[in-house]
Amino acid sequence: RYSLFYNHLKNIEECEGGLDKFTKSYKTFGVNQLEDGGIYCKEWAPGAEAVFLAGDFNGWNPFSHPYKKLEYGKWELFIPPEDGHSPVPHGSKLKVVIRAQNGALLYRISPWARYVVRDEDKVNYDWVHWNPPQSYIHKNPSPKRLKSLRIYESHVGIASPEGKVASYKNFTYNVLPRIKDLGYNCVQLMAIMEHAYYASFGYQVTSFFAASSRYGTPDDLKEMIDVAHSMGITVLLDVVHSHASKNSEDGLNQFDGTDSCFFHSGYRGNHQLWDSRLFDYANWEVLRFLLSNLRMWIEDYRFDGFRFDGVTSMLYHHHGIGTGFSGDYNEYFGLHVDEDALCYLMLANHMINSLHPECITIAEDVSGMPALCRPVAEGGGGFDYRLAMAIPDKWIQIIKELKDEDWNMGNIVHTLTNRRYEEKYIAYAESHDQALVGDKTLAFRLMDAEMYTNMSVLMPLTPIIDRGIQLHKMIRLITHALGGESYLNFMGNEFGHPEWLDFPRIGNNESYHYARRQFNLTEDDLLRYKFLNAFDRDMNKLEERFGWLASPQAYVSEKHEGNKVIAFERAGLVFIFNFHPYQSYVDYRVGIETPGKYPFLCCCFKYKILLDSDAGEYGGHQRLDHNTEYFSEEYPHNYRPNSIMV
Repeated sequence: RYSLFYNHLKNIEECEGGLDKFTKSYKTFGVNQLEDGGIYCKEWAPGAEAVFLAGDFNGWNPFSHPYKKLEYGKWELFIPPEDGHSPVPHGSKLKVVIRAQNGALLYRISPWARYVVRDEDKVNYDWVHWNPPQSYIHKNPSPKRLKSLRIYESHVGIASPEGKVASYKNFTYNVLPRIKDLGYNCVQLMAIMEHAYYASFGYQVTSFFAASSRYGTPDDLKEMIDVAHSMGITVLLDVVHSHASKNSEDGLNQFDGTDSCFFHSGYRGNHQLWDSRLFDYANWEVLRFLLSNLRMWIEDYRFDGFRFDGVTSMLYHHHGIGTGFSGDYNEYFGLHVDEDALCYLMLANHMINSLHPECITIAEDVSGMPALCRPVAEGGGGFDYRLAMAIPDKWIQIIKELKDEDWNMGNIVHTLTNRRYEEKYIAYAESHDQALVGDKTLAFRLMDAEMYTNMSVLMPLTPIIDRGIQLHKMIRLITHALGGESYLNFMGNEFGHPEWLDFPRIGNNESYHYARRQFNLTEDDLLRYKFLNAFDRDMNKLEERFGWLASPQAYVSEKHEGNKVIAFERAGLVFIFNFHPYQSYVDYRVGIETPGKYPFLCCCFKYKILLDSDAGEYGGHQRLDHNTEYFSEEYPHNYRPNSIMV
């Protein structure tokens, strides 16, 4: 794998003048404004017989501005300035006109288009030349690379209690302050790359270089990122390079009139479950396109890194369809692995690390590919983190299938700590996947219909609501503290957002009722959502203070099946969880490494409660005295040299 990567890198050096020049192609391909006011256009359309540019600027004459054919399927066009001004004004509509091999004229959006919009009375998107007289100027530097990430997974369009498509401006001034207050230091933005179908959640991309216009302009997005940086918040883009929409009128599909171009032809070029096109990662121009795409998002918009979607689909020719992964190495090495795709990911991470070492990359891989998060120089994939995707599945399985008294403490601990040596994982109890219609969030699984009737503090605390609120907090804390080297939460799930997430579509009469986040619920003092919101905030603030995510993996001293107790130490803190459905304990001995406060001795160490899910401000029963100081004994317990009684 490293040899394949090295050969690609060597070829880029010899043929393109280096990776830096190769990945700057976003500045030359598409339609670009020159300093003298002229326009330079460049496209890759290997299957085209001829290429033209048409638009408002030439009265939509499809033949007046032909491209010149270059080597290797490239085409270029230079349009001189008119009296020192651009011949293609800002805001004018354009199309690349392709004469296909069968003689047909195809009106296409450039794959490199920076801005596309859709009029309300139209189905397809239009390409709009974006060259404002004054582009947004970033005022704030990017935050320094974080040691531990507390990620708030977000979708701009649903980030409002109102039933509509919310805007970049709304997110900037209403949501970012909320994220900051909750203690998250990173926001991961979904559905930014333009996608014609809103209900695809942004995963059917049509224009890879265009920020979605349904939320606002490119400058609005730049301002949003700039304001996030002013708050010390890192901003990641959920990038989709695993597949592309099948749209041809306003997408990449059949751009030059052939079945291939950016994709594999035939069966290999189609994803059977996603109904989308699959990139040909062995193709030189596809590598140029995708690598340049990453660089554009970093350098133009100031994104601080990426979460790569669908990595499992990229890594294997079977795309993970109908395949289970047990951890056997035969599953990760063999002819079923798409080495070209893996090599692209290595190149992408190498480029990002070389040109922008402060940036972060995350792999969404469910297979557990070894070394995916090890440096490229070691033959690894080069990612910084991978998502711990087994954890939310485990919580769903436990809540759905087991009685409380049958919860297996050892199995919970195993799932939370089972990760590859020296590869960093992002732990999460649930993400956007669990919030979508057809699935259920943890809060909905725990409390279900009672969330509609019994979340008021004026109503008696029912057993279902009581159990749901307490387990919601405990599940999130143990996942946060034990499950990885970073933590992720999908917007709204921190306070147990009621209902599911469903975008407007024919099946729901194009309703926006479920395509929103009801942040207002946490601001109502009469609703119990405020308790979950406060606990999530203080949990994050405590991690910020002690940094357990950046600390070595926890030492688990107890996973007692009878008592349903889990105890572990990390970052100088002791975490103790009682998952027993009805049993509390007095004078419960817990093993510790570091001695605390001894009676009658002046010692700088002492154990006190820092976070208590049973506290009143979190909707608990206030059964513990937070003024208590816990004295340690030189009494070994559970293979620890000291212990305390709690």
